[in-house]
Amino acid sequence: MALWAVAAILIVSLVVLPISLQAHLVAGLTVVACMIIIKFFRAQGIWRQIALALGTAIVLRYVFWRTTSTIPPITEVANFIPGFLLYLAEMYSVMMLFLSLFVVSSPMPSRKAPQIDPHNLPTVDVFVPSYNEGAELLATTLAAAKAMTYPEDKLTVWLLDDGGTDEKCSSQNAIASQQARERRAELQALCAALDVRYLTRARNLHAKAGNLNNGLEHSTGDLVAVFDADHAPARNFLTETVGYFTADKNLFLVQTPHFFINPDPLERNLGTFQTMPSENEMFYGVIQRGLDKWDASFFCGSAAVLRREALQETNGFSGVSITEDCETALELHSRGWTSAYVDKPLIAGLQPDSFASFIGQRSRWAQGMMQIIRYKFPPFKRGLRLSQRLCYMSSSMFWLFPFSRFCFLVSPLCYLFFSLEIFTASGGEFFAYTFTYMMVNFMMQNYLYGRYRWPWISDLYEYVQTIYLLPAVLSVIANPSKPTFKVTSKNETMDESRVSELGTPYFIIFGILLLGVVATGVRVWAEPYKADLTLVTGAWNILNLIIAGCALGVVSERATRRQSHRVRVERPCRFVMGDEVIDAVLRDVSVGGARLHVPPSVEPRLKKGAAGTLEFQPFANLPIQHLPVEIRKVGMDDNGLLLGCRFMIEKAEHRKMIADLVFANADQWSEFQKNRHYDIGVLRGTLWFFMVAFYQTGRGLSYFLGLQRIGSSSPPAPSVAAAVK
Repeated sequence: MALWAVAAILIVSLVVLPISLQAHLVAGLTVVACMIIIKFFRAQGIWRQIALALGTAIVLRYVFWRTTSTIPPITEVANFIPGFLLYLAEMYSVMMLFLSLFVVSSPMPSRKAPQIDPHNLPTVDVFVPSYNEGAELLATTLAAAKAMTYPEDKLTVWLLDDGGTDEKCSSQNAIASQQARERRAELQALCAALDVRYLTRARNLHAKAGNLNNGLEHSTGDLVAVFDADHAPARNFLTETVGYFTADKNLFLVQTPHFFINPDPLERNLGTFQTMPSENEMFYGVIQRGLDKWDASFFCGSAAVLRREALQETNGFSGVSITEDCETALELHSRGWTSAYVDKPLIAGLQPDSFASFIGQRSRWAQGMMQIIRYKFPPFKRGLRLSQRLCYMSSSMFWLFPFSRFCFLVSPLCYLFFSLEIFTASGGEFFAYTFTYMMVNFMMQNYLYGRYRWPWISDLYEYVQTIYLLPAVLSVIANPSKPTFKVTSKNETMDESRVSELGTPYFIIFGILLLGVVATGVRVWAEPYKADLTLVTGAWNILNLIIAGCALGVVSERATRRQSHRVRVERPCRFVMGDEVIDAVLRDVSVGGARLHVPPSVEPRLKKGAAGTLEFQPFANLPIQHLPVEIRKVGMDDNGLLLGCRFMIEKAEHRKMIADLVFANADQWSEFQKNRHYDIGVLRGTLWFFMVAFYQTGRGLSYFLGLQRIGSSSPPAPSVAAAVK
C-alpha cells in the first residue's frame, strides 16, 4: 500500500511540475523509451504496472496542460465552441482509457471447468430463437445443439420461431400470410426430423426478449442455454459450462466467446481475416476477462448458459432496451447474482457479410446501450458494487465514441478552412504535448491489447461506424423509445464487386480531407509566420486522410459467390464410389460441401459430376457414418488430387453428420485464433497500416470511378502482415 501511495505522489508531482517545453518532451520520450524496454523484455507483474503508471503520468500531464493552457477564451465564441467540443472529446477519450486500465490492466486468467457430477446433473433447455433465418441455416445449429455431450433425458432443444407466429400466419397480406404458414410447416417438419421441439407464439411482442421469455414459459429446465440461429455449438459446450453452476449456487451466467468462421466486411474487403486478430477478439479475449475479474462479465445474447431461478427474479429476460442481453445481466448483477466468463470458443457463428448489414448491427448495439444509460444508468444503479458500476460505465459509454471521433475529424478543418483558433498553443507546444501523449497512448493500448488489436485498427473501425452511428445515437438520446429490434442479415452473397450502398459519404469526406491538404499548403505559403501551427494541424488532417482512405477499401465490397464458409480440418476419411473405396483426407469443410485430398493414382476414375459417398468417424455416436456427395471440381497439387464435393442431403441424419464434421471440434477454433494472436508492435503495426491504407485508397477510388471490372473480385492486398510477423 505504501508503494502505491509513493507512486501516486510521484505521479501527481510529475503532472503539475512547471517544466519547460523541452524538458516535457524529454520526459515524455524517456517514458516511452522505458515502456518500450519493459515491453521488449516482456516483463509482467509489477513491471507491467510500472509501465502503465508511467504512461498514466504523461496522459495526466497532457490533461493538465489542455485544461489550464489551451482552451480558447469564452469571449471568443467562434473559437470557444469548437475548441471546447474538441476538449470534451479528448477528455472522453482519456476517461475511456482510464476505465480500460481499470477493467483490463490485470484480467482474469483463463478458467478450468469444474468437474461435473454425472449423478447430479441439472436439466438444460437449449433455446435457438429465430425470426427470418432459413431452414438450411437453422438445421445446422439445431443438429449441432442436439449432438452436444449431455444425457438425452436432461437436454431439450427448442426452436423458438418468431417468423411463424399466429399473427403472421393470419396476416391480411395474403403473400405474407402464405409465407408464414409455409415457414411454420417447414420448420415443424425439420424439428420433428431432428427430434427437437418447435415453439412459436401469438404475436412478436418485445422482439428477441419476448421470444426467449415465451420459451421460459413453456419449459422447465434448471438451466437455459441460448444460441443465435447462426451459432452452432461444439460437442463439449455443456461439459465446459454446466459445472460452474453446480459449484456456485449464486451464479446466474456463464458466457463464452463468439467465434466467427467468416470475416466481417472490414476483414473481407481488406483481406486481413487470416492474419489479423478480429475486432471481436479484443472484447472476448481481453475485455470480458477483465470484466470477469470484477464480476461484471455480461450476457452477450448467445453462446451462454443462464440459471432459470435467477431469470425468474426479473420475470425473464429484460426487454426495455433492444440490447436485452446486457440489460438482463445488469439487472441480475444488481440483485447480487454473479457471473463467470469461460475464455474458450465453444461455438462458431456468422458475421454480417455486407457493410450495410454490419452498420445495421452496430447501430442496434449502440442504440441499445444508449437506452440502458437512459433507463438504467449503471453508475447509479442500486445494488451494484463500485467496481461493477465502473465496468458497466466502460461497456455502455464506449458507444459514445461517434461524438469524439467526429470532433477529431472536423477540428483540424476548422483551422485550415476557417482560421478558427481551437487550440491556444504554438505549433511547438502542440507537437511536444500531443506527440508524447499519442506515443504513450499507443504504448498503453499495446500493453493492454497487443496480441488482440493492432495499431490504428480501432481508429478505422470507429471511423467507418461514426458516419452512421452518430445520427443513430443522437436519435435515441432524443427519443429513447424510438429504436426497435432489427435482425441482422447473415449468409449474404455478393454477386459483383461494387461500392456499398452506404459508401458515398466516405468518398465525400475523403475529398474534403484532401482539400484540407491543399489548404495546408496554401496557408503555409500565405502565412509563413504561422507555418509551425499550420504544419502540425495539417499533419493531423493527413492522419485523418489516411484512415479515411483506408475506409474507401472497407466500403468497396469484394465479390464473393460462396454460399457457405469453409473451415480448415485435417480428418481422415474414405470416398466410396460403387465397389471402390479410396482413402482420403478432408482438408476443409462447410455446411455445403468439402474438399478432399486423394492419391493421384485414382485420377482417371474421379470426374466432375460423379456421385459417391463420404465416410468418416464422427465425434458423436450417430446412427450412420456416410454422406452422399457429388464431385463438383477436380484439381491437383504437389501431393495428389483435390476433389471439391457437394453434400447431397437426403435426410435429417445427414444434417447431424455435417454438424459433426464442421462444428463438433472446438479445438479448431482455438487453434485458428492462436495463429492470429501475435503482437505486431506499434512501429511495425503503423507501417503496415499505412501501406494497407495506401493500397485500399487506390482500390476504393477504382471502384468509385468504375475502373474495377464488374463481377470479379479485385486481387488481395499485399501480404504485409506475413512479412512483418
